[in-house]
Amino acid sequence: MYQDYFGLREMPFSLTPDTQFFFDSAAHRAVLNTVLLALRHSEGFIKIVGEVGTGKTLLCRKLLASLGPEFLTAYIPNPYLTPDELKGFLAQEIGVPSSPDMPAYQLLNEIYARLVALAAEKRRVVLVVDEAQAMPRETIEALRLLTNLETEKSKLLQVVLLGQPELEDVLNRSDLRQLKQRIVFSETLGTIDRRTLADYLDFRLQSAGYRGRSLFTRGAVRLMHRASGGIPRLINVLAHKALLVSFGQGRSMVGRAQVARAVKDTTESRRLGRWLSVTPFGWTPWLAVSLLLVGVGLWWYGGTP
Repeated sequence: MYQDYFGLREMPFSLTPDTQFFFDSAAHRAVLNTVLLALRHSEGFIKIVGEVGTGKTLLCRKLLASLGPEFLTAYIPNPYLTPDELKGFLAQEIGVPSSPDMPAYQLLNEIYARLVALAAEKRRVVLVVDEAQAMPRETIEALRLLTNLETEKSKLLQVVLLGQPELEDVLNRSDLRQLKQRIVFSETLGTIDRRTLADYLDFRLQSAGYRGRSLFTRGAVRLMHRASGGIPRLINVLAHKALLVSFGQGRSMVGRAQVARAVKDTTESRRLGRWLSVTPFGWTPWLAVSLLLVGVGLWWYGGTP
């Protein structure tokens, strides 16, 4: 596509959550540092909530990559597990041999013995659940019971829950109030503000091998932020499409007109920024109307004797 044209080693705005492209914004850095601090102090439950597309999975992978060898991590990308499947998964991840016909109490005893042994080796076990809002209620309760396993001084299992805002509704259920009380840290993952967006775009491009000046003009950045609402996933989609348009037109930079084409081609960005629908001249309707009114006013006053 446009990789060779713009001097890139790889696609800079891929939707794959690659830690190479983790942008260390102030908001994301604060959330990551809080979670790392909480895990190093052996806290119980940690909750991270963010809207769709705000980078929860990428943050999750960055978190897993940032934990040292003293941590043993288990990552659950698909939360649709039964309680027995959850226990079996945890047993497998921490090295407990199990079989389908093993009684539930025996499996739990084996898990506990293994967690105690790991604690004696100064190793901490962290279970990370992505898309936690979709986890069945019975499985959430089983997860809470697993965190009851502890020594006199610390928890044997720490849990990080990442989910969409619906996770708050799930945890507000009266039958899950015991779990909610165990959430020690709760963080919200925000969007990218307009002042930071240009740095975000430059960082992604440079991480993909680009070494030139900024490819996106100020007008392009402003329109992209309005149309995306600062959501990283939408930003990536729009930036990718805008680069395609610039490549197709033989341009060396991405301007407002190219971003406008990308916005028109992206349903979700049109929904967020429908008031930004762009005219053939690259103007937004309110700007076109404003200029028309100014022109009429000048003509009226200029022509009045």
